Amino acid sequence: MDMEKNVILVTGGSGLVGKGMETIIKSDKREDEDWIFLSSKDANLLSKEDTFAVFEKYKPTHVIHLAALVGGLYAHLGNNCDYFRSNVKMDDNILEACHQNKVKKLVSCLSTCIFPDKTSYPIDETMLHNGPPHPSNAAFAYAKRMMDLQNRKYNEEHGCMFTSVVPCNVFGPHDNFDPLHAHVMGALINRAYQAKENGTTFEIWGTGAALRQFIYNLDLAKLFIWVLREYTEVDPIILSPNAEDEVSIKDVAMMILEAFDFKGEVQFLTDKSDGQLKKTASNAKLR
Repeated sequence: MDMEKNVILVTGGSGLVGKGMETIIKSDKREDEDWIFLSSKDANLLSKEDTFAVFEKYKPTHVIHLAALVGGLYAHLGNNCDYFRSNVKMDDNILEACHQNKVKKLVSCLSTCIFPDKTSYPIDETMLHNGPPHPSNAAFAYAKRMMDLQNRKYNEEHGCMFTSVVPCNVFGPHDNFDPLHAHVMGALINRAYQAKENGTTFEIWGTGAALRQFIYNLDLAKLFIWVLREYTEVDPIILSPNAEDEVSIKDVAMMILEAFDFKGEVQFLTDKSDGQLKKTASNAKLR
């Protein structure tokens, strides 16, 4: 008798988190699971027709939704409208496709940057909608908050098991190192490499005072897979290291420069924004 397979469709499968998940699954794949990692080359998820066609092709029983229009602080500044419209459209297509195709479970990816800017710390899952996010990435934040709202409404009205995870800053193999669109770790690594190669000044945008928590993409991938297999709540769950493990951007930059054995000049461009100075998250629920 053939074993009934769970077909797990991963959107954004070619990105930092998706590639980490693909690496972990190579050694942790169960006999009753088939994993499919999609990239933007496989479907345009901004198109409802393309999204539904992918679901018809693969017939997933479970979905991990990682695909998003994302970028670093300076990519968001001045492009908030595009970030909002694209992410809302993409997320809505995925949610409705999961509902119409009777997907057993959907796990979507949010971010600690969507929490309120003015709040008490550490942040926990109950505080997600307690105030406006930082204005630098408000559009992306509100779009991802809507994912949490939709998860709840699909559950209340249709009984769907749709949930989400909230990771902190991610780094690791397959990161984006584009100087404008990368997140902070990838951008700093790129600048360190360029400064070392070209004998130029290493620039830190902002004061370096902002604090961040970081998680390695392979560690996040393991937690994501656990959420898919074991987590049973619609309420989101934060995936991060301990609150006391946060570090300043300045300290991260210095560690990167030490790894590169960089001996040149370091300059802080204090006329540029630090973004949100702090977004310390609690992992008490995970523990």
